Amino acid sequence: MSKKVAVLVTDLFEDSEFTEPVKALEEAGHEITTIDVEGGKTVKGKKEGTPVKIDKGIDEVDPTDFDALLIPGGYSPDKLRKDERILDFVRYFSKEELPIFTICHGPQLLINAEVLKGKKITSVSQVAIDLKNAGALWEDSELVIDDSGLISSRTPEDLPVFDQAIVEALK
Repeated sequence: MSKKVAVLVTDLFEDSEFTEPVKALEEAGHEITTIDVEGGKTVKGKKEGTPVKIDKGIDEVDPTDFDALLIPGGYSPDKLRKDERILDFVRYFSKEELPIFTICHGPQLLINAEVLKGKKITSVSQVAIDLKNAGALWEDSELVIDDSGLISSRTPEDLPVFDQAIVEALK
């Protein structure tokens, strides 16, 4: 059955951490909606400048319309985490224990949403201390799956196992 996946993304996202999971989810039949502070614009990846059209602005979406949330890494999560509307959107998925898929620097959004206490997670090593300080149980593994539905990986090298896990989680 097709699921609706919200993707929180803005300029300077890590190209492959957006493109590969989105491709895997779309190939599995799921519907992707890209969300930023405002919709209708095009954002670009930080390495290859991959263009991504933003489908909806945060004020145009309701988290109850989605089954899962994807947060790619790069500088995008750091740029988005200052917006309380984005954080409220993230909090909904955590509160309802809906699947949250995040990689690399993506967990920075979860830190600011204050939804990590007691949850198992991984990330790029630079974010580890911040995650621990936020109460998360950080581990250095290519894939970490928390009972709450949070699925995380460290870097683009982990994408094959990450993509497989997020597709499996939506079955």
